[in-house]
Amino acid sequence: MDIYAVHSLPELLENNPYPGRGIVIGTTEDGRYNVVAYFIMGRSVNSRNRIFAEEPDGIRTEAFDPSLLSDPSLIIYHPARVYGDTFIITNGNQTDTIRDGLAEGKSFEEALRTREFEPDGPNFTPRISGIVYADGSYWMSILKSADAQGSACVRETFEFPALKGTGHFLHTYVTDGNPIPSFVGEPERVAVSGDIDTFTETVWNHLNEANKISLYVRYKDLQSGEVSERIINKNK
Repeated sequence: MDIYAVHSLPELLENNPYPGRGIVIGTTEDGRYNVVAYFIMGRSVNSRNRIFAEEPDGIRTEAFDPSLLSDPSLIIYHPARVYGDTFIITNGNQTDTIRDGLAEGKSFEEALRTREFEPDGPNFTPRISGIVYADGSYWMSILKSADAQGSACVRETFEFPALKGTGHFLHTYVTDGNPIPSFVGEPERVAVSGDIDTFTETVWNHLNEANKISLYVRYKDLQSGEVSERIINKNK
């Protein structure tokens, strides 16, 4: 068993009908760019009725058809925000919790101690989060239920250096199910390659066609600080 194996992100995606919401963070092969990707998937009408929209400091989710929006509490939020020289990416409104915590002098991990998994039993969807620092290093976190009853929260945090051609993939669910099984283990080590358009197309084209909704990709030049972003919405 090769514990340092770097997996193919397209293969992980195409072999999983429902990873849920997913975060990828890493560094391109030449070490020049930090790469962040975030995608959302959905099975219900409410979940599928979403798009990503640009914000001055990141992106937000919004209803594609406002008349179909039944419960905004867990689907409308800011997944991505810039704070100083850091970049925050999450699958919920804990983006703001992290930003506000940093403003108060707290660490990424400390800020997330105030939060737990989503109150959507019996799934108890994990809250997944990432933060990228100026040198391309990053932390990832998952807050998930300790049992099938949602009686307590498990908090796991991972710290990663910026390694050329390597990233990590953290998603909310192992695969589809009823209830949907929460992600287990460490974030999956994946290869990161290509320019922003190639990477964006590769991720989007390998997500399950029936369940994918939106994808956001961000490339930051670690030397110049220049940022490029791409958004794909299934609802147009």
